Amino acid sequence: MNVFVIGLGLIGGSLAIDIQQHFTSATLMGFDANEHHLKEALETGLIHQKASLDEVHKAAIIIVAVPVDVQLEIIPQLLDAIDDDALLIDVGSTKEQICKVLKNHPKRRNFLATHPIAGTEFSGPNAALKGLFNEKINIICEVEKTAFKLQEKALAIFSKLGMVIRYMDPKAHDRHIAYVSHLSHISSFMLGKTVLEKEKNERDIFDMAGSGFESTVRLAKSSPAMWTPIFEQNKTNIIETLEEYILNLQNFKALMEESKFPEIFKEMKQANYIKQILNGIK
Repeated sequence: MNVFVIGLGLIGGSLAIDIQQHFTSATLMGFDANEHHLKEALETGLIHQKASLDEVHKAAIIIVAVPVDVQLEIIPQLLDAIDDDALLIDVGSTKEQICKVLKNHPKRRNFLATHPIAGTEFSGPNAALKGLFNEKINIICEVEKTAFKLQEKALAIFSKLGMVIRYMDPKAHDRHIAYVSHLSHISSFMLGKTVLEKEKNERDIFDMAGSGFESTVRLAKSSPAMWTPIFEQNKTNIIETLEEYILNLQNFKALMEESKFPEIFKEMKQANYIKQILNGIK
């Protein structure tokens, strides 16, 4: 089985590692627009051979792990070129636009829209991790539009990788992910920006940054090249979440100004409930 991974960063590279482990007869072909990344992926064994996009017809499984704006451009072209029995899987963080673009594509049945909820703040082939997807949620959108035999093929791969499948409408996916992922990244980027603007002495930041700051600002290390297109595609949902978030911050600031610390205690106590939700999921 030839598996073609397009985009050899954290997600694409991690998928390549795990597919090699669980499907030992698979040949991993790879492409990345960054020639250095492609070279790294080959040298570290993420892929067996590099390939050009015009060789996509040679693969039974095609995984597209590129920025979401690039997906809109290349996935229709890739579907035009793949074999009639091949399956193309995208793993982008937004789903509504790509599903709209492919709605009337002649090979829509060969496409599966997915979003593995897994990752780190690092990027590139060296960020790829073995077992990254084990026990992680993988959201699948519009599964009914994918040919049943190809659904089965995809689910067999996901099962081997330890993924937990959840089905969701693309619009609902983008709305929910704006709250639980996209807003988190914006908060982290802006916290990092605020500290950099106000704390001019880098040594002070390093010496005084505790684990709380480090964990909160961790996502600010993420790739702007990947996240800017995500914010653009999910603009409407993200603006709505930002309005609610800013309102909460303004309310907190007002309570501080009025020295209403019992009310602040109640606000934080209410927020503590998120711990029970997250512990319950785990």
